[in-house]
Amino acid sequence: MELEQIRSRFEQELKKSCIPFWLTHGVDSEYGGLINCLDRQGAVYSTDKSVWMQGRCAWMFSYIYNRIEKNPEYLTMAKSCLDFAKAHCIDEDGRMFFTVTRDGRPLRKRRYWFSESFYMIANAEYYMATGEDAYLTEAKKYYDFVLGIYRDHDTDPYKITPKSYAETRATISLAEPMILLNMTSIMREADKDGAARYDTIVDGLIADIRRFHSDEYHATFECIGADGELILDSAPSRVINPGHDIEMSWFLLEEAIRRDDKELSAFAEKIFNEAFERGWDEQYGGIFYFKDVLGKPVEAYEHDMKLWWVHNETIIASLMLYLHTGNEKYAEIFNRVVDYAFSHFSDPEYGEWYGYLRRDGKPTEPPCKGHTYKGPFHVMRMLAKCLDMMK
Repeated sequence: MELEQIRSRFEQELKKSCIPFWLTHGVDSEYGGLINCLDRQGAVYSTDKSVWMQGRCAWMFSYIYNRIEKNPEYLTMAKSCLDFAKAHCIDEDGRMFFTVTRDGRPLRKRRYWFSESFYMIANAEYYMATGEDAYLTEAKKYYDFVLGIYRDHDTDPYKITPKSYAETRATISLAEPMILLNMTSIMREADKDGAARYDTIVDGLIADIRRFHSDEYHATFECIGADGELILDSAPSRVINPGHDIEMSWFLLEEAIRRDDKELSAFAEKIFNEAFERGWDEQYGGIFYFKDVLGKPVEAYEHDMKLWWVHNETIIASLMLYLHTGNEKYAEIFNRVVDYAFSHFSDPEYGEWYGYLRRDGKPTEPPCKGHTYKGPFHVMRMLAKCLDMMK
């Protein structure tokens, strides 16, 4: 009965709250694609479009179509985002913009290749929904594009500006192998002929991820030196992002389950446990955004805020760990975080979830439901993946 109640709650949240919110308020019927900057009620407060969100939205609605409900309206939304991204969001050098105007004129282009990554998985998932080969071809093209940049920063033909001068302090970021691990998993599912190649790439990505974990500090660092060294005299290099670590833990656990790899499963569980223990706020509940590994002040001013996606990823990871291990500890964490997240982030009056809470759990004012970084992705992915697991 408890599982049925949870399943019903998640299904209602997905189908009656989140999906209608975006299909009602986020569809750009004039120019195509997703309008992502929406206030609490769904009114547009900025017409600039996030390129990340075009890919994320297309992937999400394709995934829901593939796994939850074959509603053609979902594929219409996905295709609109893909068409807009292909027509307006790709620069002459093949790299993608970060933000564009509503009608698709370029505004910003960033050093990261995440716009390309989300566009890639969107094409892959849409291919799995439709069987149209052109989308798999586009996905493979951008997978190789991103992989080439990741593997060869030094000779990067796009000359992506690093965050800091490598001559002074050469660093590498956990976000890159972490995101690529998830991208590769999706590509392997879509491009079955290339499965062996993707398996080999995953081996390398897992090895790269292991470099960021420290047994001494019981932590996974966001940033380390290029040779794998910890940089403990620099505040930005001591940062721990519990949400990132927890999200990565279920990426790793999915791979461990696929391979029946007990050692990798234990590693994923360790990352989750360390991140959750460090991140949970015993005073107010919820999970902190950033922590300093030595307990010193954190440079980012939003470090003690509570963000929607951190809790979404914890719900996915704890449910997956419970189903995989049977350990009641993870059922307790799942229930605790679900109770916190649904009571603080979810908005039963207007639909969808708030993005940002203060430490005490109250939404920042004025609250928003979508912006450059928040769209129909983390909340809906959590709901859909958990429903899929609960089958």
